[in-house]
Amino acid sequence: MYFIRKATLNDVETIIDLAEKIWWPSYSPILEKEQISFMLNEIYSPEKIRAQIENDTQSYLLLIEDNKPVAFAGYSPREEDPEIYKLHKLYCLPETQGKGYGKILINEVANKTLEAGKHTLDLNVNRYNKAKTFYEKMGFVVVYEEDISIGPYWMNDYVMRKEL
Repeated sequence: MYFIRKATLNDVETIIDLAEKIWWPSYSPILEKEQISFMLNEIYSPEKIRAQIENDTQSYLLLIEDNKPVAFAGYSPREEDPEIYKLHKLYCLPETQGKGYGKILINEVANKTLEAGKHTLDLNVNRYNKAKTFYEKMGFVVVYEEDISIGPYWMNDYVMRKEL
């Protein structure tokens, strides 16, 4: 049994804890451990997550299974084009992968996008991440490649888009 709820400031540590548990097994095959550490500290600092929730610059959804948070998504309008929403984060604990929770969260973000009167949802995925196949099954298509510097590292991504 599961349910989804919007994350609040009380969930900041939960989001960080989930990211820690998910990022290492997900990214170790494609990124150096120093880069994973750096990016976790950069993207998932308590201050950054707290500010995103407080200032409503990014909304977070938590998927709760048997009273335990097991997955989350983060989304917002794109800064450079508020007509397009962006799925910034979508992560499920490794032991829950294959249960359909990623699909459920994408559908929930798609619904929130439509509720806001928007019809386009973008996401970035590392060009070497096997999740790309999952996103394609969910109806996303590659629209361009993007290399983003994050500190001394680079994120080599595909930008994928789904029309809703």
